[in-house]
Amino acid sequence: MKNLVNFLSKKDVTKTDIYIHLKCSKVEAEMLQYLSKMYIKGRDDLLVLDMLQDLYNSEEYKHFAYLEELKNLLELGWIHQQSFTPIKISDVTPLELLNTTVGLTPSFLRLLQEGSLESDLPEVKPYADHLEYLQDQFFRIELYQKMSVIRQNVHEHSLGIDRLQAKMQLLETRIAERVEQTSEKLVLDKFFKQKKMNNLEQIIFIALLREEYSATDASLREMNALIDLISLDDYERIKNRSLLEDGANLLSSEIIDYEEMLNPFGGISRSFYIVDEVLQRIIHPQKTKKVIRLKLHALIEEQDIFELIDGDTDLDDVVLNETTRETLNNLMQQVDKEVVARLVKWGVKEKKSGIDARIIFYGAAGTGKTMTAYALAKSLKRQVLAFDCSKILSMYVGESEKNVRKIFDTFYDLSEKTKTEPILLLNEADQFLGARSSGTITGADQMHNQMQNIFLEQIENFRGMLIATTNLLENIDKAFSRRFNYKIEFKRPNQEQRKQLWKLMLPTEAPYEKKFDIKELASYDLTGGQINLIVRNTAYKVAVQDEPLFRTQDFIDEIMHEKGANFDHEKSVGFLQK
Repeated sequence: MKNLVNFLSKKDVTKTDIYIHLKCSKVEAEMLQYLSKMYIKGRDDLLVLDMLQDLYNSEEYKHFAYLEELKNLLELGWIHQQSFTPIKISDVTPLELLNTTVGLTPSFLRLLQEGSLESDLPEVKPYADHLEYLQDQFFRIELYQKMSVIRQNVHEHSLGIDRLQAKMQLLETRIAERVEQTSEKLVLDKFFKQKKMNNLEQIIFIALLREEYSATDASLREMNALIDLISLDDYERIKNRSLLEDGANLLSSEIIDYEEMLNPFGGISRSFYIVDEVLQRIIHPQKTKKVIRLKLHALIEEQDIFELIDGDTDLDDVVLNETTRETLNNLMQQVDKEVVARLVKWGVKEKKSGIDARIIFYGAAGTGKTMTAYALAKSLKRQVLAFDCSKILSMYVGESEKNVRKIFDTFYDLSEKTKTEPILLLNEADQFLGARSSGTITGADQMHNQMQNIFLEQIENFRGMLIATTNLLENIDKAFSRRFNYKIEFKRPNQEQRKQLWKLMLPTEAPYEKKFDIKELASYDLTGGQINLIVRNTAYKVAVQDEPLFRTQDFIDEIMHEKGANFDHEKSVGFLQK
């Protein structure tokens, strides 16, 4: 009890042994000394007004001036307010404290007893193994989290962070000393040096590694939480965002990656994770064999069913009807992993792994169904395995039943081998989804019905995300319609949307006549696919001219030709390009 007696007996509180640990002013320390004297007399808590009147001159209400110091002690964590309801200290005004009771916190009592709060820091000695080193690093993240919480909940002038920062500096110094004394190279420390990761990058990595070990979907994975962890103020938050944006070292070096989803407020949130190969290297350092994950690109050439697509645009780059965009945004929210986890918890969904969604995109040719499927995949950070359903009969005549199953079996096989979750895209699925023949049927009708029955079975039991595109929803068999979670319509673009499409698709570096008028071009009722085709055909004609110049009439001529040819029913692959 030497520290307690020393603190109670000294007239000048700044001369006491524990004053250096308090990180507070002399006036604040005197309040703590007063509360300590009351505590040993059996007074666990005191009315603030009584304490201030005892300590300071109450004439002309001068003791009210010391309420600010009292609040500082609350923020520092040396005293607590006796209240039955939780309070946020930063929201309490000093005057509100006047008629409340306060008492000493366990942290301060421990300081009185032991003379220091640093006894839980690791001893300076060589690390016995990799896990012991990780334990210190995870403790380091806990301290960063505590500082982040204090910064968000108390005033900036609070000295509470100073105490934690002193503890952090001591811990980081001891980690460095222990690493220096350890003869065997530690995997994580060696990895940091190989990748030339700076201190802030290391903190981000360790925070994500801690989440992997805890096996939770904790908030530390979220972009803003990681930025708050390493930032002292708003300026640093803005500056440190660059560490987690595309092109940053951690991402470009394929050390970490992220999943990007629309949040319920309409914004984009990023959830970060450590790349699998790096994670295995850190968690299982004893395994010298390199973890190899097969890539879809490497396997796709071994089969003749699917085309592998990596989307190059996301949903923000696609011109869509507002109703269609709203439905897609709702879909994005419902396939979010956190939402899926809730559905599993509530018993609505049976399994945690993977996202099951069966979707129909329907609408006229050229309205952007296929392009939107690619954009949706990019927004979900997925690849697309696309199958052209119009080829099914010509490819598999005589073996339709066997080969319809082969489409899905191959999809599952590729997903399993690569440990990925690609989206299955069935383009022009009318061949599968149309109403089945009844009454007197031919051999061809029977084969078609058998093929559809098997397709219906596969849709019913499908695992993953499937998108089927079709031009006419009304022709779809009701049995198929019931098995799709989402039916999303793609309407022909209105005039304003057509204007956006023309702006997107017109060559940016080409010469145009002075009176060139996009508004006039947008007045013609065209789909996005038709606009793209017209732009390309016109560009070929203008390019061969001696003095090439794009004129409004050149496009109108091509529009008339397109409308006269009546290609609306045909697939326009040009819409997939810009």
